[in-house]
Amino acid sequence: MVNDWLPGHKAFPEPQRRCACVTMRRMLRLLGLLFCFLSLLCAEQVHPVTGRRIASVMGASGADWLVRPERESEEAPDAALDAIGIAAGSAVADIGAGVGYFTWRIAGRVGASGKVFANDIQRQMLEALRKNMADRHFTNVEPVLGVEDDPKLPVAQMDVVLLVDVYHEFSEPEKMLRKIRESLKPDGRLVLLEYRKEDPDIPIRPEHKMSITEVRAEVEPEGFRLDKDLETLPRQHILIFRKASKQ
Repeated sequence: MVNDWLPGHKAFPEPQRRCACVTMRRMLRLLGLLFCFLSLLCAEQVHPVTGRRIASVMGASGADWLVRPERESEEAPDAALDAIGIAAGSAVADIGAGVGYFTWRIAGRVGASGKVFANDIQRQMLEALRKNMADRHFTNVEPVLGVEDDPKLPVAQMDVVLLVDVYHEFSEPEKMLRKIRESLKPDGRLVLLEYRKEDPDIPIRPEHKMSITEVRAEVEPEGFRLDKDLETLPRQHILIFRKASKQ
C-alpha cells in the first residue's frame, strides 16, 4: 500500500482509490481546458482607439491562398496599382508582401531605376518571395525581414508604402505607423487596401475588414491625413494618406 508507512494511517480500499484517481484526472482535464480558454481570451487583441479586434496573421501554410486564381477578379490588383499610380524610378515598400503577389507587379512598374522593399515578418514567406522574383527575373526587389513593431525600412526613402489587406493584422499598429511615417519621403504616400466592412455581403470574416471610419480613427493620430478615398475596386477601399503637418 502506498501510504501504509504513515503513522495511524489506514489505506483507502482499492475501489475508493480508483474513484479518487478518476476524479482527479477529470479535474486536471477541466483545469487544462479552462487554462486554454483563458489563454485564448488573453491572446485576443483589440486596438486601443477603436476597440477593433486585431486579426491573426496568416501563416506560411496559407501561402497558396495568396495566389489563388480568383484573386484577379476579387481584388483587381493591376487596376488597384493603376489607381494608386506607381511611377517609374519609385522606391516602394510592399509591407506584408507574403509570396510577392503585388511585389512582382510593382517591380515591373518601377523598372530598373526603381526599387521595391518587400517586407514580411515570416522568413518562409520571404523565401517563397525570393523564388518568385527569381522566376520572373526581377533584380530590383529587396526582401526585408521585419518585426511586429518595425518594418525595418530605410528612413525618408519611400515614395509609397503599400499595405494590401495587412494593416488589420498589425499587432502593434501604432508603433508600425510611426516607423512607416519615418520611412516616407516628405511627399510620400501611405496606401491601405482593406476589405469594406461597410458591406456585409463581402464574404470575408469581420476582423479582416475595416471601415473608412476605423482606418481614419487609427491612422490619422499617428501623423497622417487622408488624401484620397478611391472606391473603384470590387471589394476593397483604396485609402491614400500623406504626412500631416506636425502641430
